Amino acid sequence: MCRLLCSLTLLASAAVGALASDLKIDVTLPVACERQTKKGDTIEVHYRGTLASNGNKFDASYDRGTPFVFSLGAGRVIKGWDEGLLDMCIGEKRTLTVPPEMGYGNRGMGPIPAGSTLVFETELIGIKGVPKPESIVTKATASSSEEAVETEEAAAETETGTGTAGKVAEKIEEAAEVIGTMLADTDDVQEHNEL
Repeated sequence: MCRLLCSLTLLASAAVGALASDLKIDVTLPVACERQTKKGDTIEVHYRGTLASNGNKFDASYDRGTPFVFSLGAGRVIKGWDEGLLDMCIGEKRTLTVPPEMGYGNRGMGPIPAGSTLVFETELIGIKGVPKPESIVTKATASSSEEAVETEEAAAETETGTGTAGKVAEKIEEAAEVIGTMLADTDDVQEHNEL
């Protein structure tokens, strides 16, 4: 019995460890393009790096006014960047949440303590040899489309009285009617007592 229970506990621990080491990529400004970044590209990236634990900034190319230039996928940057900046369009912005295993691991690096999860706000400025677009074309994301639909539905519900506000107003009216009836009945009883 213990063997089975111990095995399940080890499997659960391994699964949690695997999940904790996943790179999280949030596209904050999606852009449409014909040519995305790929391994071997020399790219220019602006970034702001903060510690996930407390939000303290440890570095930012924006402060220097010069994007960081490197060869993507060549192992010259942390693994979280080599993977997190693939398939990106010029002008696109992403937030990368990099676990220690894909960052600096168990070694400290300047203001970054050992074992830190790092958060990078990134913006792709250019890809060497790829012309910059005359204008950046953003694309609608599923979540922004869903939010727009939800907003339209909420507005329609408010107008028709079927939304939450309409339902609350309806319940208040019903309660007022019940209270009015109870008061009227109480007045009737009192009037009968006086006779």
